[in-house]
Amino acid sequence: MNLEFLLFSALKVVGVFALVMPMIAYSVMAERKISAWIQDRVGPNRVGPQGMLQPLADGIKFLLKEDFTPAHVRKAYFWLAPAIAMVPAFLTMAVIPFGSTIGHQKMVIADLNVGILYTFGIVSLGVYGIVLAGYASNSKYPFLGGIRSSAQMISYELAMGLAVIPVFMLVGDLNLSKVIEYQSNHGWLVLYAPFSFVIFLVSSFAETNRLPFDMPESESELVAGYHTEYSSMKFALFFMGEYANMISASAMMVTLFFGGWTLPWFSEPALSNAWMYGALHIGVFIAKMLAFMVLFIWIRWMLPRFRYDQLMDLGWRRFLPFALLNVLAYAVWLWVRA
Repeated sequence: MNLEFLLFSALKVVGVFALVMPMIAYSVMAERKISAWIQDRVGPNRVGPQGMLQPLADGIKFLLKEDFTPAHVRKAYFWLAPAIAMVPAFLTMAVIPFGSTIGHQKMVIADLNVGILYTFGIVSLGVYGIVLAGYASNSKYPFLGGIRSSAQMISYELAMGLAVIPVFMLVGDLNLSKVIEYQSNHGWLVLYAPFSFVIFLVSSFAETNRLPFDMPESESELVAGYHTEYSSMKFALFFMGEYANMISASAMMVTLFFGGWTLPWFSEPALSNAWMYGALHIGVFIAKMLAFMVLFIWIRWMLPRFRYDQLMDLGWRRFLPFALLNVLAYAVWLWVRA
């Protein structure tokens, strides 16, 4: 293992972290701006030009607010839960190829042969932060929010996992870089597996606890749900974790269904500089990812919240059987084609 590889690996880790953290901050601002536009009102516009420094002001506010811990909570778990909610989204980003190559280095932190299995394993850990927060709060409504989150995760995790099986049946490899390579040669997989994409997209809304599936928070029923007892930076970590999960879910959809860093109308840009070529690919990937982030925000202000029984019915009685039939149909198709 040479020094150049170690140096580039460290730079990629720092680069992804330095990119994702501002994206989280400005995703919050984008949500406030887009929601203001949809509802015909004025969004943040006081701090900095056009309100562009509002995320900085929000960060300072959370750091300076009193960090209050109620006397009745289970303190060790109460402090641990926000960190657990935040970490999985960053770990997921480690296996997502966010570009082609710069120099001789692949633009992926860990190019695992079982990247999708690693991803689903890590994503499943995210719910532990919410469940632990509900349990540690030692209070009725946070506990109900945590229970809802665990039930929601189980019902949609199965459908989401089954949705990607046809993708890997087509590609013949679990490596996410190979998935992008296949799409660069054959076209985006959303064209080959549209039903898989729809299941994965809807399941992503449920996984990230976004409307119309924000049952763990559900302010009108649970008084903010699992994070009711939290304040200051602990509350901010839950908030940041939600947006970090949105970013990782968007990155995964871009990778699996929309060609990753590739574009369909040209394969090789007229650039003599390989570094510029690699940077262009990173820019393409980020642009696609931001488009999905806007979709996440847009849907929040377009659809009402589902009832809890409707959510469970959709997950268990609609998506799960449909995802199984989808896998069977692709298996038969591939067998006939062979």
